[in-house]
Amino acid sequence: MENKAVLNQFKTEVANELGINNYEQIDKGQLTSRQNGYVGGNMTRKMVAFAEQAIAQGQTAAINNAAQTEQIR
Repeated sequence: MENKAVLNQFKTEVANELGINNYEQIDKGQLTSRQNGYVGGNMTRKMVAFAEQAIAQGQTAAINNAAQTEQIR
């Protein structure tokens, strides 16, 4: 899966976790800045947690490998 597609899927999953359903079909301009910020902020939080865990386990190669994006979820 292409990196952009993986990140879009991840974004949709995070939005669903936050109670924003059908995120992929919503006009993002209709969402508040706060709602959009929650999605991006939670994505960042999860990616940082994944990277910290990988570093702690000595798996720095996983951070550099775009295919590992799937493991963030």
